[in-house]
Amino acid sequence: MAEIESSPESRNSAQDKPDARIAAPWFWTFGALLIMLVLSAAIGPVGIPPVTVIKILINRLPFISMTVDWPTTFDTILYQIRLPQTVMIAMTGMALAGSGAAYQGLFRNPLADPYIIGVASGAGLGAVLAMAAQWPTTFMGMAVIPIVAFIGALITVAVVYSLARVGRTTPITTLILAGVAVSAFASSLTSLLMLLSTEQLHRAVSWLLGGFALGGWDPVLAALPYLGVGLGILFVLGRPLNVLQFGDEQALQLGLHVEKYKIVVVAVSSLVAATAVSFTGIIGFIGLIVPHLARLLWGSDYRRLIPLATITGGTVLLASDIIARTILAPRELPVGIVTAVIGAPFFLWLLRRAKQERFW
Repeated sequence: MAEIESSPESRNSAQDKPDARIAAPWFWTFGALLIMLVLSAAIGPVGIPPVTVIKILINRLPFISMTVDWPTTFDTILYQIRLPQTVMIAMTGMALAGSGAAYQGLFRNPLADPYIIGVASGAGLGAVLAMAAQWPTTFMGMAVIPIVAFIGALITVAVVYSLARVGRTTPITTLILAGVAVSAFASSLTSLLMLLSTEQLHRAVSWLLGGFALGGWDPVLAALPYLGVGLGILFVLGRPLNVLQFGDEQALQLGLHVEKYKIVVVAVSSLVAATAVSFTGIIGFIGLIVPHLARLLWGSDYRRLIPLATITGGTVLLASDIIARTILAPRELPVGIVTAVIGAPFFLWLLRRAKQERFW
């Protein structure tokens, strides 16, 4: 049978298709995030048209001057109120989804999230301790909040690890069970502190339900270094997490220092999750459903999964925040309520699917 030689055009198109498939997820995730950022900044008690939001942002760029055809109050509302909240919510969603993807890779379990070993409970306990003493309002005070929350998260993780460790190894099942127990204990201490600090009770309850309680750019600037460094390290850890999927023994045979990387993943993921918790409260299910959604759409390569899940997490939490601010307008719901209403059925579906496919 004669061979039919392909034309150069067909060969080039065949070579371009893989590149297009690789680039498509990044295009769609970044595009969705930008759309949600604009919508979040536009929606509020004083509505600002999305086109006007874009014009105001472009007008602030250097060497660009536009004709101002909008009220000057829009600039104040956008830069002093809307944008800080929008950016903080996006950063929180990115932090929770990125750390959730790392935890799922570490535990080799799609039902894992940042709260599974008590990270959120420990961070919440540290933040409530700071709140019960005196809620910091200065920039330096806010910069300390993630440190206090991170210390609480690290203490919790250290206790969980010490309880779960068997010899020189840390079985994943024992680690999860210890995390559940320690998390419940930390949550009970948090509730006790809230009862003893009656003056801060309302603020603490609102914070625990999830939401951006602080205004202005100071919280954003205080959280940015922790989240930037932490998420950057998680992106680099994608390859070791891929190796860990083969199991501890095979990963050791491939030359990976398993216990060292476990500690690094837990420490960095705890820092990222603790920073998010310290400023926006405990927002559930983002760290669970977003990485799983990213895995279903784009595969399980953690070199791509963690960055894509991180971007998607910002988009999903911004969309949830928009719903929380508009569904009972002019009242605003804590965004944690919205994520729980959306995430709980998704979690039950995951649990049923995991049971059927014997993930356990």
